[in-house]
Amino acid sequence: MKHLSVTAALAAIVMTAAAACGGGTSTNPDTAPARGPITIWYSNNPDEVAWGKQMVEAWNAGHPNEKVTGQEIPAGKTSEEVIAASITAGNAPCLIYNTAPAAIPRFQKQGGLVALDDFDGAKAYLEDRTGGRAGQYRSPDGKYYQIPWKSNPVMIFYNKKVFDKAGLDTKNPPLATYDQFRAAARKVVAAKAADYAIWPSPGSEFFQPWFDFYPLFAAETGGTQLVKDGKAQFTSPEGERVAAFWKSLYDEKLAAKETFNGDSFADGKAAMAIVGPWAIAVYKGKVDWGVAPVPTSTGKSPAETHTFSDAKNVAMFSACKNRGTAWDLLKFSTTKEQDGKLLEMTGQMPMRSGLSAAYPEYFGQHKEYETFAGQAERTVEVPNLANSIEIWQTFRDAYSKSVIFGKQDPKAALGEAATKIDGLAAGS
Repeated sequence: MKHLSVTAALAAIVMTAAAACGGGTSTNPDTAPARGPITIWYSNNPDEVAWGKQMVEAWNAGHPNEKVTGQEIPAGKTSEEVIAASITAGNAPCLIYNTAPAAIPRFQKQGGLVALDDFDGAKAYLEDRTGGRAGQYRSPDGKYYQIPWKSNPVMIFYNKKVFDKAGLDTKNPPLATYDQFRAAARKVVAAKAADYAIWPSPGSEFFQPWFDFYPLFAAETGGTQLVKDGKAQFTSPEGERVAAFWKSLYDEKLAAKETFNGDSFADGKAAMAIVGPWAIAVYKGKVDWGVAPVPTSTGKSPAETHTFSDAKNVAMFSACKNRGTAWDLLKFSTTKEQDGKLLEMTGQMPMRSGLSAAYPEYFGQHKEYETFAGQAERTVEVPNLANSIEIWQTFRDAYSKSVIFGKQDPKAALGEAATKIDGLAAGS
């Protein structure tokens, strides 16, 4: 199962949010301390369901008067669509452990979220746990409406058997620079070891840049978001280099322009894929894989390379009455102990500073995850801005037209997109 942060139907939130009320909700002094039973939702991913059940059981054993009822997020086209509908209906649970950062501005616009800052010590708790990455999750009004919870930092997975057939080093593959990556890609295709070197989705959905352009942009810029201080950043020299790199792969037919119905990497049709640690369990027994950081023009060291976080977070919703219990549960579920259980049970990276040092025994026994733990310290999130979905869609439309399909010069297309995005960002 590919762990996407959001899916195409999240665009439906645009219409839902337009009919809803304005900004997020601060905690009311009369209701913030309220305690009692609460309901929470978590992902329908089987491993996360198992984690959620044990967490709720552990809480309930020590809090008989503040019982938590946990359930999988109700079925729907996407979890984001379900959450948006529950906000509109006024029946959202207290906490949702499956909240996409890109959706936070929409939910906040609906008036569906509680500002966590208003709980005693919340800001310090959140920032101490997450470290320097925490600021990426602050909303434009300066408050936190989500706690950074877990990430799936994306890297380059490569098929060792395919690389061996192409005559490439399978232990230390030459993938660090754009030139090295291209040369390796040419060898794969020339040797007919796979149909394509890499096969990111060419789909037009707004979130697709998170798995092609954005990780490389984060790496090339040393950790810059797509939009910073209200201005698009992708027309910088770094952004132009990333776009040119991807265009060269498409022009040389080293990357596919058509959609693959399935998993091109697992099926041996592509030699490489941009994925996170969730893929370790998925590809086990199917692909003899290796992992490398995403490339940069100069070949930055792994310790200096940033990437996209592909995070899911926890938010508190304004329909919640017993917010005191909800806040205490939120802290309980993100303790070092529960973060450790999350790591053990799902293989996803808790958004905890110093992750490798916090769980040396786990990473000592699971070397395949250790690389991702290091990468998790250097992740870049989507900008927390109003109009975020429209911003990403505007970027994707220009990128697809120019970089993937070659219907317009990339510099011109992305320049036009930057102007539109600056206007959208001004609405934050």
